[in-house]
Amino acid sequence: MPAAMRQTTIIPRVRRLAAAAAALGSCLALAAPASTADAAPTDPVPTVFFGDSYTANYGIAPVNNPDQPKGWCFQATENYPAVAVRRLADKNITLNVQADVSCGGALIENFWRAQQLPFGAGTVPAQREAFKEDTRLAVGSLGGNTLGFTSILKQCSAKLRGGEGAVLPGQAVDEDSPAGECAAFFTTGDGKAWLDYKAEQVEYELTDMLDGMSSLSWDADRVLVGYPRLVPQDTAKCSTPAPGQSELPFADIPQDALPVLDQAQKRLDDVMKKAAADTGADFVDLYDHTAGNTACDGVNRGIGGLLEDSKVEFGPQALPWYAHPNEKGRDIQAQRTAAKIEEVLNR
Repeated sequence: MPAAMRQTTIIPRVRRLAAAAAALGSCLALAAPASTADAAPTDPVPTVFFGDSYTANYGIAPVNNPDQPKGWCFQATENYPAVAVRRLADKNITLNVQADVSCGGALIENFWRAQQLPFGAGTVPAQREAFKEDTRLAVGSLGGNTLGFTSILKQCSAKLRGGEGAVLPGQAVDEDSPAGECAAFFTTGDGKAWLDYKAEQVEYELTDMLDGMSSLSWDADRVLVGYPRLVPQDTAKCSTPAPGQSELPFADIPQDALPVLDQAQKRLDDVMKKAAADTGADFVDLYDHTAGNTACDGVNRGIGGLLEDSKVEFGPQALPWYAHPNEKGRDIQAQRTAAKIEEVLNR
């Protein structure tokens, strides 16, 4: 369904349903006794997890479906949705997971249309196909790939433009511009204009997606999960390798480009927060709560270094983390997401 048509058909229907619900709620408030606050749902909650590599938790092994094309999604068996489900079960909140369709490399547009897997491995269905009429909860992260964060990293790293970035999707924004000049590239001229355009695209597409979920599963609560912080405020911490590592956390990305990367991520976080607020969805703000667990925080890092070996192997070699959450980061994602889900279901 074209985006414009989804907007014009979905929004009036949602507003009518909201008005009817408000009127019914007023009547029930007069007729029914007050319910107990913070009462967890007694029945399993039909749930769909959606998203990209940060929901799939690329880099953590083992992965689901290793012998199938879907294995190229690099969805960890123990990704944060799986860990969050167990945390909630410990509190007697049961999620009936109808599907976890998170897949590395997913764009927001892959909510609506099939995603092409790398190396000609085939496709996975549009993530919307996992939604059912009785889905009550939708949780996940999308937006980083649509913003083009891997292209930003490749713009700033000569190593990622070469063989070490072969599995990382995307190309540099402008390969004719030297990686060492990427700070100036993204703060002036065409580079700045590109970032502005991508941020607007993310906001529009996220708003469209979150609104569209209400037409697929009209009773579903929607929880959009932000991205953990990659670069610390004190970028001097990034000039030292993590314990046991020889590469710097951000490899050959110039020191003056690190604040630019952080600003791009903060902008993405703000856009996601606004899209959630504008559509009545809930938002899990990880950026503001992971300032001490960035890629440059040594033993406390929740983000694997750009070229640090992850737990996933590709042939005889381990794939790099490419600045994705490690197990510590995954557990932070799970903890904060589970807390938000509990809050939503107890409303």
